[in-house]
Order: sequence, then C-alpha cells, then structure tokens
Amino acid sequence: MTLSDKCILAFCRLGPAGLAPKAPGTCGTAVACLLAPLLFVPFSLPVRAVILAAVFFAGAWAATRAERILGRKDPGEVVIDELAGVWLVLLPMANPQWWEIAAAFVLFRIFDIWKPWPVHASESWLPDGYGIMIDDILAGCWALLCLSLVRMCVWAGYLTR
Repeated sequence: MTLSDKCILAFCRLGPAGLAPKAPGTCGTAVACLLAPLLFVPFSLPVRAVILAAVFFAGAWAATRAERILGRKDPGEVVIDELAGVWLVLLPMANPQWWEIAAAFVLFRIFDIWKPWPVHASESWLPDGYGIMIDDILAGCWALLCLSLVRMCVWAGYLTR
C-alpha cells in the first residue's frame, strides 16, 4: 500500500475513528462533533458552506478510492460521510451551544441508523463514493430539520418553562 493510499484511508477513517471495533460510524460522528468547534463553526456561513462542499467532494473521491483499496463496497471504516452529515446539521448555527452539538450528534445518528425515506434509497442514486456520502447528507437534512424545530421551541420558550 502506497503512502498516498494510507493518507486517503486516514482521511476517510477520520484518523483512528473508523477503526473502532464497535460502532465506527458513531465514533466518526463523535470525532466530527469534537472537530466542529475548531475547524467548522468559527467560520462565517458562506465559508462553512464551502468547507462542507469541499468535504463532500473530497470525501466522495476518497471514499471511492478507499472502496478500491479495501476491496469492499461502502466499508464501515469509511466515516468521512458522518463528518459531512453532522456538519450539515451544524451548518446554520453561528455559535452552537454544547447541547446543540450534542443534539446534532444524537439526531444525526438516529437518522443515519434508521435511514427513513429517502436516506436509504439514496445510497443507490449515485455511484461509488458519492453514494456513500449522499445518504449521510440526507440523514443530516432530517436531523437539521428536527434540531431546527427544537431550537425554535427553545427560542419561543416552549421548552424552558
């Protein structure tokens, strides 16, 4: 395996997170939530959108390569898609509170595991690494919708009485 292959796998695995013996997707999401306040949240909304798009396209390319390196379709150790999905949930938040990041984590994992329509269906919409990435983006959309509703209820005072 070349150095380039090792770097691609490290990127796709978010370092050691994807190598967790149990629940690598959950570990990858946790790493993504820990990295978000450092590498994603501090930037303006337009910059975060560009970062997210770059992660999506770089992740799709790297996941395609990882499938070939590992000789398997959608290997569980590829968790860059979890980073893209949970960062999508955090995208509109300029300065998320700790509970919002925790809620993004929980809601994203629920929708990524449950895979309601069209999350599961989307896995076959696009080829290779794009298929790996798109279902987590759609799970992130569901989680973003739910977290947005929770945040609106908090702002309206419905959940703080």
